[in-house]
Amino acid sequence: MLLLEGLELQVGGFRLSADLSVQAGARVAVIGPSGAGKSTLLSAIAGYQPTTKGRVTWAGRDITGDEPGARPLSIVFQDNNLFPHLTVAQNVGLGLSPSLRLSADQQERVADSLARVGLPGLGDRKPAQLSGGQQSRVALARVLLRARPLMLLDEPFAALGPALKAEMLDLVKEVAAETGAAVLMVTHDPDDARRLGGQTILVDGGRAEAPQDTDALLADPPPGLRAYLRGDGAD
Repeated sequence: MLLLEGLELQVGGFRLSADLSVQAGARVAVIGPSGAGKSTLLSAIAGYQPTTKGRVTWAGRDITGDEPGARPLSIVFQDNNLFPHLTVAQNVGLGLSPSLRLSADQQERVADSLARVGLPGLGDRKPAQLSGGQQSRVALARVLLRARPLMLLDEPFAALGPALKAEMLDLVKEVAAETGAAVLMVTHDPDDARRLGGQTILVDGGRAEAPQDTDALLADPPPGLRAYLRGDGAD
């Protein structure tokens, strides 16, 4: 279980607090108005944003002070975290070894993970030679290979069209089911939250609320979320 215990974050004049838990294996969307702190919340969980107060724990272990690479998670940002000078296989292989000195067995595991996400035989290409959807699949192949118990997604599919985005969300659910990972996914789109299924964390007014049933939350949203979903004051 992921536990944010009395967590407080400050970035300049912006403050965000969270006191919530996410069960192992859960699928949780993170939604709220632009600038509410959704990405900041994920960055704090991943270790890229320092906390001013409180703790982040996973399975009872305090990871608040751990470096990002030492935390039991994988994170995918909007740019999919791909290095343009590396091949697709090398980008995926980073999930096993930052040095990219991979054994034959590890290279086979890289190839298997690419095949698993629908990219067999594309390991020698560079990211620029792939479509946006294919690049997203590369990022998910690396997540699959790492098999960490927590998957953080910061709008990696925002630039994709509706049909392709739906396909990628279904692939996320498949990868999560295969690895047993809990998923936290930032999104601006309530349809994405519904397709992910499960629960949703509302971030608004300087606070990240505890996960709620997605369908129930979107059927009767609180005033701030209702205004956002109507487009009042949206970017």
